[in-house]
Amino acid sequence: MSAPSSPPHLCAESEAFSPGSDSFVHDRDGLGAHHAYLLPVVERILGAPKERMIFEVGFGNGAAADYFCRKGFRVAGIEPSAEGVARARAAFPHLPDLQQGSIYDASPERFGRFPIVLSLEVIEHLYAPRKFVAACRSLCLPGGVLIVSTPYHGYLKNLAVAAFGKSDRHYDPLWDHGHIKFWSARTLSRLLSEGGFGQVELFRAGRIAPWAKSMVAAARRLAGP
Repeated sequence: MSAPSSPPHLCAESEAFSPGSDSFVHDRDGLGAHHAYLLPVVERILGAPKERMIFEVGFGNGAAADYFCRKGFRVAGIEPSAEGVARARAAFPHLPDLQQGSIYDASPERFGRFPIVLSLEVIEHLYAPRKFVAACRSLCLPGGVLIVSTPYHGYLKNLAVAAFGKSDRHYDPLWDHGHIKFWSARTLSRLLSEGGFGQVELFRAGRIAPWAKSMVAAARRLAGP
């Protein structure tokens, strides 16, 4: 069995909203290995682009934003890393709405509201995931969709991590800017439901379902302030 989690360097795009993440070094351009199994799932959720607008929270080096732009979506986003923003602007000058900043400072007054808010492999790095979901909700139009991906954890996968001696690597406390939250389908669904989202659907990505690398949640923003 392959290792239950991707090596840290494959997750450069996800290093957002942790202490010091504004100075995180994105050391590569283009899509990462994790995009190979995440993006097809996100595409199936989104359906036809129809010139719809995506706001990406934690766009890293901009490669996923460019991918969806080339599929026909209009894309804006926010990223805390100055180095990541610089790479995105250099590589993708056709995406002028990729800006530096933290989700904790994001507001519809600054950015507007969107039918789709997207965040890939970010939430596992957050100290305050409820605040993250509240901010995403404020950026999402009523009835709009929030799509969030994060590494999957469940009973069988957790047993496999331990049984194959991968715990130190999977839960590595020495990984700067690494994962500090480990989400299951139940806890991620609860977070989104408590945060004002309904119709929560979960999809597994990478490997067969019990040992999936990640899960992708899609939820509708409920009406209300």
